[in-house]
Amino acid sequence: MSGGVDSSVAAVLLLEQGYEVIGVTMQIWPQPDKEGACCSLSAVEDARRVAAKLDIPYYVLNFQDLFEKEVIENFCSEYQRGRTPNPCIRCNEKIKFEALLTRARQLDAAYLATGHYARVQKANDRYLLYRALDPQKDQSYVLYGLRQEQLRHLLFPLGELSKAQTRAIAAQYHLPVAQKAESQEICFVPDDDYRAFLSQRLEQKPGEIVDSTGRVLGRHSGIANFTIGQRRNLGLGNTGRRYYVLRLDPERNQVVVGEKEELYQKSLIAEDLNFIPFPALTEPLQVEAQIRYNAPRTPALITPKGSQVQVDFASPQPAITPGQAVVFYQGDLVVGGGTIVKGM
Repeated sequence: MSGGVDSSVAAVLLLEQGYEVIGVTMQIWPQPDKEGACCSLSAVEDARRVAAKLDIPYYVLNFQDLFEKEVIENFCSEYQRGRTPNPCIRCNEKIKFEALLTRARQLDAAYLATGHYARVQKANDRYLLYRALDPQKDQSYVLYGLRQEQLRHLLFPLGELSKAQTRAIAAQYHLPVAQKAESQEICFVPDDDYRAFLSQRLEQKPGEIVDSTGRVLGRHSGIANFTIGQRRNLGLGNTGRRYYVLRLDPERNQVVVGEKEELYQKSLIAEDLNFIPFPALTEPLQVEAQIRYNAPRTPALITPKGSQVQVDFASPQPAITPGQAVVFYQGDLVVGGGTIVKGM
């Protein structure tokens, strides 16, 4: 229970279905009290008030040390390597659906339920993950890493609801969070300013900004301050041309920029793979691939390359970004995904 409307309504629906429900909030990051923040004191208090309203037990579990080690340190090291991580995927993988699920199982809970908008169904002795019915709220992209032993113990009660329906149920039950605003920020980054956050944790090394031919255009304050596709705040002054970040080169400590057309690539390589309908990819497969959260899905052919996979798109894709996830779909079925190594 994050203190928001989604997890609160998930608890309501589970009670309606006859489950014995225990409310749990993960304390993962100490942060100032602010509206909508998932780890703030007010969020914990909101979750506690909902639990009291529903007359269910409620606990706060401290995962701060593990979150620091598995999510924060990874977040910083990825940026230092010239990659752009997705900390929500990392948190799901290491904290929510590993550490928290393990704790729940130790407490003899049959399932862990969350307010994610996605669906789990069992078919032919295998648990499958599907997109939510509401495409505007679907969160399956950040859940592609779920394994069979996790999926069998997970419930997503909101998978067939729209956000409007979720809020209507919250209002019907007079939940105190029925109209609470959503938070779109990274939970541990104050004011959503990741550069300021990184500046406190990383030693930034200035270097060159070059174009794709190697011509020096300017200087940067550290590659961690840049991401693929970035156009603003490049520090190049008025050049009369519109430059975009094409790639980051940590070995040369260079930011490579170029024209918008140079951002487009036809293929990528991904690693750290997970497949849901089957254990591993053994032959080429036609899918629809999504290269970032809220990006459109594009027809693609995925081909196994040892421990990696090559993704060849039907049409060139802009700003393929190392460190981000590429997720594979067939219709609403989540086939799997992995972490982007490079575009090409």
